[in-house]
Amino acid sequence: MLKKGKRRVNIVLDMTPMVDIAFLLLIFYMATTQFKPPSQKDVTLPMSTSQRDLPLKNYLTITVTDLDSVFVDVIINTKKWNPEIGDSMEVPDRMYTETSAENVGTVIQNMRVKALRQGIKDLYLVLKADKQASYGAVETIMDAMQEEQLTSFQVVTDLDPSLSRAGG
Repeated sequence: MLKKGKRRVNIVLDMTPMVDIAFLLLIFYMATTQFKPPSQKDVTLPMSTSQRDLPLKNYLTITVTDLDSVFVDVIINTKKWNPEIGDSMEVPDRMYTETSAENVGTVIQNMRVKALRQGIKDLYLVLKADKQASYGAVETIMDAMQEEQLTSFQVVTDLDPSLSRAGG
């Protein structure tokens, strides 16, 4: 007498739904994540003892590198129509140009005009200069800004906790 063995039932797993969900999640995160735009030029900032927060939006950055190259960069939140949601939504729009220290005032005024066309009246100026940049280049930029009546701006520095005034 031969005994017949039990037949094994083959189990088939359909991986298609799992792959579909993985791709849907990937597409969702790619579509909804907002990355900080990379800075155009890296600079080594000088140290300071005080701290003040920069505005969160609508600011224009003047960057001076250690080789005295000048870059003007502005990120403006503009409203664009989104047909998927049937309404307008704010989208960051970036304008970027390289200029000379003498022409920086004109470039800033041109970017301010573009911002006014988008309905942005207050555009904050931020000066970010490398600590190895020459004093003459920064002075020329300030003179060019003063000729265009741009006298209010913030200077970006790194906070030195050992020199901080709070708690000493």
